[in-house]
Amino acid sequence: MKLAIDELDINSFRTFTSAPAANTPRALKPTPSTGVRVVAGHGGAGPQAFFLWYTHAQTRQRKLAIMGQSVPQDSSPALAEKLWTHPDPASTPMWQFIQRVNARRGLALAGYPDLYRWSVEHVADFWRETWDFVGIVASKEADEVLPKDAPMYPRPDFFGTARLNFAENLLFPPTSTPLDPSATAVFTTTELPGDLRTTSWAELREAVRRCAAALRAAGLRPHDVVAGYVSNHVEALVAMLAAASLGAVWTGISPDNGVSAVLDRLRQMAPKVLFADNGTVYNGKAWPSTAKTDEIVAALQPTGLQTVVVINNVEADLGLPGLAAHGVRAVDYAAFLDTAPTDATLEFAQLPASHPLYVLYSSGTTGLPKAIVHTALGTLLQHKKEHVLHCSLTPASRMLYYTTTSWMMWHWSVGALAAGATLVLYSGSPFRPHAHLSLPRVLSDLRVTHFGTSAAYLTALEAGNVRPVQDKTLDLSRLEAIYSTASPLPPSTFKFVYEAFPKTVNLASITGGTDIISLFGAPCPLLPVRVGEIQCAGLGMAIRVVDSATGVEVAPGEPGDLVCVRPFPCQPLTFFGPGGEAKYKAAYFERFEDVCGIRGTVWHHGDFVKIPDPSTGALLMLGRSDGVLKPAGVRFGSAEIYNILTRFFAADIEDAVCVGRRRETDMDETVCLFVVPTEGGVFTEELQGRIKAKIRAELSPRHVPGVVAAAGGGIPKTGNGKKIEVAVKQILSGINVKTNASVANPESLEWFREWAETN
Repeated sequence: MKLAIDELDINSFRTFTSAPAANTPRALKPTPSTGVRVVAGHGGAGPQAFFLWYTHAQTRQRKLAIMGQSVPQDSSPALAEKLWTHPDPASTPMWQFIQRVNARRGLALAGYPDLYRWSVEHVADFWRETWDFVGIVASKEADEVLPKDAPMYPRPDFFGTARLNFAENLLFPPTSTPLDPSATAVFTTTELPGDLRTTSWAELREAVRRCAAALRAAGLRPHDVVAGYVSNHVEALVAMLAAASLGAVWTGISPDNGVSAVLDRLRQMAPKVLFADNGTVYNGKAWPSTAKTDEIVAALQPTGLQTVVVINNVEADLGLPGLAAHGVRAVDYAAFLDTAPTDATLEFAQLPASHPLYVLYSSGTTGLPKAIVHTALGTLLQHKKEHVLHCSLTPASRMLYYTTTSWMMWHWSVGALAAGATLVLYSGSPFRPHAHLSLPRVLSDLRVTHFGTSAAYLTALEAGNVRPVQDKTLDLSRLEAIYSTASPLPPSTFKFVYEAFPKTVNLASITGGTDIISLFGAPCPLLPVRVGEIQCAGLGMAIRVVDSATGVEVAPGEPGDLVCVRPFPCQPLTFFGPGGEAKYKAAYFERFEDVCGIRGTVWHHGDFVKIPDPSTGALLMLGRSDGVLKPAGVRFGSAEIYNILTRFFAADIEDAVCVGRRRETDMDETVCLFVVPTEGGVFTEELQGRIKAKIRAELSPRHVPGVVAAAGGGIPKTGNGKKIEVAVKQILSGINVKTNASVANPESLEWFREWAETN
């Protein structure tokens, strides 16, 4: 085969074959200016094919060469239907970034594929350029970005000698034109009609000053933990920024979570200060949470909780005397801020780049949720890259993400302040008070430019045939982007969004996660939106797809496990608590090693995906490759359900398995709980009802399984007694699973096959 070769990417040379490893190539030699010679290995059977990337000598386009049996050179997957392209890509920050990099580095990057490739092949140079372009406020800049040839594990320290403060970057973003202190920084609103508060930049800074001074007076120090049992409102934002300004660690949990779910997380953290709402508003009703907070405080006081600040969020009792009876200082939010000395200045502790900022939690699939520690600079730099470059946020932008404070997207969305954008913080039902038009009306009234939500919300609009753009009372003309995450967006919904909202919006199905507090799959203003596809891999995120069993990189468009093979700044610092480093390594770096031409371990993310076009990293999400549950995009683990059964149903339930089910025809995942009654017991509708009610009360309505049934064939387990959740999940989802020798009771899987066929 003769190819017009100018540059050959040797590292991209891969074999994809079902034949033995002996079929790997012995030699790969580019001939001078004429082509490539591939000498295949000997032995093995079955079709062999090899692929590599090369740069065409004349066109400078990066192309894929496929060589092997019955694979034509010009073969390429059919492109999905195009729905959108940017009307003026040259006006975007992404394009301006390309021109800047070309000028400073002497390059000729022509578009996103070129930029992406450069970003993952020149990691340190890319992140240096990103720091300079997006603007990071730091009292000291780093001597180097990261050590040469730094591995992914142990975690490399990006910009290790820099000194900065996360809160300072959000409150005083280095915009090209100084922000007007009287301009609105935050809107806080709920589902209740007329419930709207505005907070200017000056007011936000003053509130953070007072809150930080009060926290300092309460004895808070760097590395102490501040927890929030709070809704998505400006008080939560102020508490987080105040904690960050002092170098404390923030961890947030939404008050729709029950006591068990909260304590599973906060007992690990032993917070010194707790901010807690006295209740929440949802679906037209105020839900007091004072009683739950009382239980939480009683359990946390022995672990070191000293101060509880209650936010008057609904018309309900604050419960201060009862909280104080547990031996803590209990004060309402307004009074707490009043304790700040009037002469206290707004100060920002200058901290290392890897200083801990946030703790988020894993889903708890294999036990207690793991407490994932994220760093100040890793979070800040990654979010600014995504907001400024991928999302085109500016000080003229307004961001509303429908989220709770538990979700990673809360942390992602509030980071928009660092771009000078205005936040719209919303709490309550997305369908009150104007049914399916409730959130679109907020978008219209507040002139939102960037709207984020879950795939479940958009599919609900589709199911209801609700097209906000047709409502003449709504003005969605400022809407530039819609972001969908938490679960894959169905292809039909991609098309529907362009019927229901302005056709000018950049619809971006995005993916990443709690683990990286950001995105692997991102929006891109320089690429089209295609049906069913995540537009691109984020800059600097060197993602690949490998065979789940062997770790061999699969061919373009073939399914496999998502891995990342180059370091990135928002890798977690560690897991909090005893044994945290070992848990961190086990979670991400023990599955795949020496794959994709990379020496050492690589990041295993747990997503099952396809990448039809490796030049951009466009993704097709196929689901999770583990047992994590994500109904309506709400991510949690089976262990949380098992814990409730153990605590409250030990006399009724002997064993159980809890998995998610999503077939090709399903719009969302259904949580299915199968139980084995204790000896002599019987599974009844009454027991089913009690299980659902207790899960709702102790965890949240989102945790309640859609199916609770008796497992007639028992619970499938390995020889060492471990539940085989993934196989059950795959069977229920219509995937053909072969029973292997590791299954101690294969008849149980047969029962699930029969159940799946009839239900």
